[in-house]
Amino acid sequence: MRKPDSTLTPQELALMKILWRRGRATVRDVYEELRQTRQVAYTTVMTMLNVLEKKGHLAKRAEGRSYVYAPVRTKQRVLGAMVREFVERVFDGSAEPLLVHLLEERQLSERDLDQLAKRIRTRK
Repeated sequence: MRKPDSTLTPQELALMKILWRRGRATVRDVYEELRQTRQVAYTTVMTMLNVLEKKGHLAKRAEGRSYVYAPVRTKQRVLGAMVREFVERVFDGSAEPLLVHLLEERQLSERDLDQLAKRIRTRK
């Protein structure tokens, strides 16, 4: 069983990305933006936003006849928790195998490598 602050499902993450980008939005706003990339029912978006509110990721406020949703947790906090959970679950808590995998699979550009090297030097 997942903790409320744990990894978001792919669908939940898609909604959160919209809300982080917009800052606040109605169900209709999120539905219209999501519909540009995938088929989804309005009621599904409404249900998922309510689930995210119950999990503590969103807050809602009545404005006229609609609810406006806004993120409670920052993108950095949520994504950080997701990465930590992934590293714990997949790599037994060690980030080194993940970094080695990324380096060996050439998933990092020269710019990415330079930025990573700079961060490593700063952390030392």
